[in-house]
Amino acid sequence: MSEPTAADISGAVEALLLLAEEPMSVQLLAEAVDAPVSAVESCLAELVAFYDETGRGFELRELGGGWRYYTREEHADVVSRFVLEGQQSRLSQAALETLAVVAYSQPISRARISAIRGVNVDGVVKTLLARGLITESGHDPESAAVVFATTGYFLERMGLRSLDELPELAPQLPEVAELEAELGQLAVIRGGLDGVASEEQGWAP
Repeated sequence: MSEPTAADISGAVEALLLLAEEPMSVQLLAEAVDAPVSAVESCLAELVAFYDETGRGFELRELGGGWRYYTREEHADVVSRFVLEGQQSRLSQAALETLAVVAYSQPISRARISAIRGVNVDGVVKTLLARGLITESGHDPESAAVVFATTGYFLERMGLRSLDELPELAPQLPEVAELEAELGQLAVIRGGLDGVASEEQGWAP
């Protein structure tokens, strides 16, 4: 029996990606559809081209170590209005500010985050840790305090391949409001942080 081709597995790959709650690697897809990695790679390339050619409102992208569907950037205005009208909620202001500080200043200690924001961030940091957006990333060499950094899941939700794709900021760390604006704008454009709860204590994907 001959090995399945890209055309043979196209429907199955689409079905799996529609159900995926996180990016799926080529290897995982190949195992799931019982096909060679090369066939899956060809299938993904053909799907990407097909969605581009037919002008679908979504696209298939490789982010965070795997493949997943995302809404297209040109529909950001529609998505943004939908979010702002309350159909979906986003991170609370406190959580978004804290996440922005970590994203642009990592690795960073809890004390340093609190100093930048001017408030205690223990509760928000715990929530961001629990939800997989940040993680412990060693210790500060001087104070020995635990430092935090963003995760691969953060990149996925933001629609980024790496931290290098974060918007560039001034050489000196800007005010928290500017950090929040940068991260918030990117979240809306990329469709990354839509669908999370408005209270940091109740964040949900």
